[in-house]
Amino acid sequence: MHTRLTLKLVLATLLMFGFGYALVPLYDVLCRITGINGKTASVAATAATGEIDSSRTVTLELVAYPFPGFEGRFAPVVQRIKVHPGELSRTHFNVENSADSARVLQAVPSVTPGLGARYLHKTECFCFQQQHLAIGEKAQLPLYFYVDQALPAELHTLTLSYTLYDVTRAAGQGDQNG
Repeated sequence: MHTRLTLKLVLATLLMFGFGYALVPLYDVLCRITGINGKTASVAATAATGEIDSSRTVTLELVAYPFPGFEGRFAPVVQRIKVHPGELSRTHFNVENSADSARVLQAVPSVTPGLGARYLHKTECFCFQQQHLAIGEKAQLPLYFYVDQALPAELHTLTLSYTLYDVTRAAGQGDQNG
């Protein structure tokens, strides 16, 4: 009697563990299919080839979130840009390392509303590679982008936010000075 109950409980535990383990890849697939996660492409898009739709204006809001405890500054040069779909636009973010050691930083983008992520194309972005900053170094990080003409008419504003992470240890740089 106890053996059957024990086997059922062990089986239920294994099934729950398997389901929990499978949730992350299933979530990634669901988000990729529906576009609800706000993730943008991690590689450069080709330049806009269509006509510029000057009858529409889309507002792109830019937001920067440095990692907790970041010693320095990370901010967009402008908080809002008005663009026409199909128009190649550019801006940049400023970053400064005020820490007492060199840092390797990685920016991870996200778009809100998530559906808008598939219509915002970055042709050049500082988020495509890690940023190596020496002690006290300042840098201007470029962003070249366009909004696809296929952006649904009900979307007038997109918010592009970057979260900046310190990946110094993962990059194998340790806490080197200079």
